[in-house]
Amino acid sequence: MKTFVECGQLFTGTDDDAAAKQTLVFDEAGVIDYVGPDNMAPRRTLQDRVLDYSSLFVMPGLIDVHTHLAYGNAKSEEDIDLYSPLEFRALRGLFFAQKCAAAGFTALCSPGDAGQISLSIRNAIRAGLFDGPRVMAAGRYVTTHQGLTDWYPTWIGAPETSIGKLVTNIAEAIEEIRRQVKDGVDCIKIALDGIQRRDNGELIAAFNQEETDAMVRETHRLGKKVVVHARGREATLYAARSGVDLIFHANHLNDECIAAMLETGSALCPTLTQPKNVIEFTQPHEPAGQKGRPNAARREYEIGCANWKKAHAAGIPMMTGTDTGFAVTPYGEWNARELELFVDDLGFAPAAALRAATEVNARFMTEGDRIGRLEPGRSADFIALDFSPLDNIALLQDRSRIRAVHIGGKQILIPERGYDPRQVTDFALSNWTELYTRARVAELRGRQQRLAAE
Repeated sequence: MKTFVECGQLFTGTDDDAAAKQTLVFDEAGVIDYVGPDNMAPRRTLQDRVLDYSSLFVMPGLIDVHTHLAYGNAKSEEDIDLYSPLEFRALRGLFFAQKCAAAGFTALCSPGDAGQISLSIRNAIRAGLFDGPRVMAAGRYVTTHQGLTDWYPTWIGAPETSIGKLVTNIAEAIEEIRRQVKDGVDCIKIALDGIQRRDNGELIAAFNQEETDAMVRETHRLGKKVVVHARGREATLYAARSGVDLIFHANHLNDECIAAMLETGSALCPTLTQPKNVIEFTQPHEPAGQKGRPNAARREYEIGCANWKKAHAAGIPMMTGTDTGFAVTPYGEWNARELELFVDDLGFAPAAALRAATEVNARFMTEGDRIGRLEPGRSADFIALDFSPLDNIALLQDRSRIRAVHIGGKQILIPERGYDPRQVTDFALSNWTELYTRARVAELRGRQQRLAAE
């Protein structure tokens, strides 16, 4: 039995246009047999079924290469690392992976999680125990005392439940990489900067060039890909020189970094959504607001946009990913915003943004030769929309406009289910937000008396 999908418009991901009156045919294994005009499609038999999407826009399923399934919509580092057991985080992560699938994302890369959370989610979905997106899984970030995820004081150290694995020399880094590969990761995540700055404000790379080269070389020798967190120029340059597969952020890259990326083939995921949401959503009374995070994020975002445009113009592959998993980037809510920001802030045409989120992202993903495009021999991972994102790409964020999600040909029906965040993530032991000195209490009481008088 084969399935015939009648498409009102079909965007295959192989070019920049959508064609009308197209048919897509896939077999019982969910592999595409035919893509093309209705009048040239294979003859149907009585056993075949038909999906009437003749009034809809059909396109490849979207891919997000930067979604942290273990974070749980975290508000703090402690939320991520301490207050939930790994087993609960895995169950929670599966629930949130399904939220992303319902938003039209049929594949995700989860780059850096504690324990084997993303591995377990990937394996449970792959085994058919649960419906959900395809997951490319990493383990713990490999980090140093100068890197992201070693964020606790030295007298506490890096807990075993943390998303970061602290290493103190090349041998320890290599051993951690080998352990993660034995566990079955698809990629290794390296925290290549994140904490220490020079007097001029420049971020210092957490590993030197020799250490970076050794980690990347060993990971590639073992047949896995490397992703790095690198906002600063130095870390971006080390990553590019060593030939990492994907660099996250790279706000401060320069011409030397671009040249190295072109030489080694490193791709870039600028990750626009998380900082943009920090800028726009953070409220003045929140700790992030009081610490000036939105202002700092705005300055870095503006620097990044100028540099990312240069990288794109130079021919660096640009991939879409959101840093989903924080309180400002809840699962399934803002994943598609990245495409809108690629258009609005990086100058991409809508078709180029769609291709970045499908066929370009697929080049990095596990099983990338099977997803990202709708063509014979690839998996029937596609979504059907009641609008054209080529006309209005922002509508991809409206889940009510997504009429169908198919992964491997199977329609994924994820029921809408709410949840209480206080029983999911908000476990941090914070009972008060202020210091109630006599002066502060007098101020508050005076304010209450004035309000009562009014």
